Amino acid sequence: MKHYPARRLLLTATAATAAALVLAACGTTEPAKDGDGSAATKSAGPVTLTDASGARVELDAPAAKVVGTEWNVVESLVSLGVDPVGVADVKGYRSWDSAVPLKNSPKDIGTRGEPSMDTIASLNPDLIVATTDLSDAALKQLRKVAPVLEVRSADAADPIGQMTKNLDLIARATGTTDRATALKKEFDAKLAADRKALADAHLAGAKYAFADGYVTANQVSIRPYTSGSLIGAVNERLGLRNAWTVEGDKDYGLATTDVEGLTKLGDVHFAYIASDDDKTSTPFTGALAKDKVWTSLPFVKKNEVHRLPDGIWMFGGPGSMGAYADAVVAALTKK
Repeated sequence: MKHYPARRLLLTATAATAAALVLAACGTTEPAKDGDGSAATKSAGPVTLTDASGARVELDAPAAKVVGTEWNVVESLVSLGVDPVGVADVKGYRSWDSAVPLKNSPKDIGTRGEPSMDTIASLNPDLIVATTDLSDAALKQLRKVAPVLEVRSADAADPIGQMTKNLDLIARATGTTDRATALKKEFDAKLAADRKALADAHLAGAKYAFADGYVTANQVSIRPYTSGSLIGAVNERLGLRNAWTVEGDKDYGLATTDVEGLTKLGDVHFAYIASDDDKTSTPFTGALAKDKVWTSLPFVKKNEVHRLPDGIWMFGGPGSMGAYADAVVAALTKK
């Protein structure tokens, strides 16, 4: 399924070394544009840092022509005011991440799991930003094309912390650290405001379960987002209680279940995100609509099933997670 992190990699990826953020930069500064069009200070001069793989990355100047092989790093680039010259599966990004839309027309470099080396080389990038989900073989090839900055895809032990580490690392590589600082402050303020809104609506501590679902060969699979997921961590920052008791994987904090597994949730608020561009992603209003187990669930009977807006990438950065938090408040407080 192209809109999810590769399931094979979720099951087999080993723990990545935590990114050591070491920057050595000097020189003048020049004004640049933030993602919102406002003026910002962009550093100039040589950059030296260490990425999630422990590799030393050296740039003569902050990267301007950047390729992103995964949607979360593409979102970070756009949020930082850096328009990537190459993006994996551009159509998919536009479908699944309209919360932080592309502002340019980047070259499609192929799939997120198998980017085209020839296409990337033709762009002559200053930097390629990849994640630990990409195979070692692909990363080795990419390093022959241009400097590669590898970030850890996710960390169930500290999902929000890993998200901001990745943002900071990409900001250092692109000379946009001031913008990263502003994004983090905006994100924290949004979560605080949304937490208060839920508390004011007497929803503090409410049981809440977020999942996504998909249909393959007429079989419905449901993926719970546990407390170790990025979505789950945001839910807890909002003051909600995660109703899932299943254990998620060590990176994304995701689990697997079926419609029978939903019977263990009890009386909860249930939410999901899908895409109209991918009909396999909407089993809750499609394949399960007349399923007796589904229709008997307490939250289905009480109409507490909330489809949140399309275009909020569940594995994105502060932009997507801020949009998600707003969507949760709107859904749960809707009269």
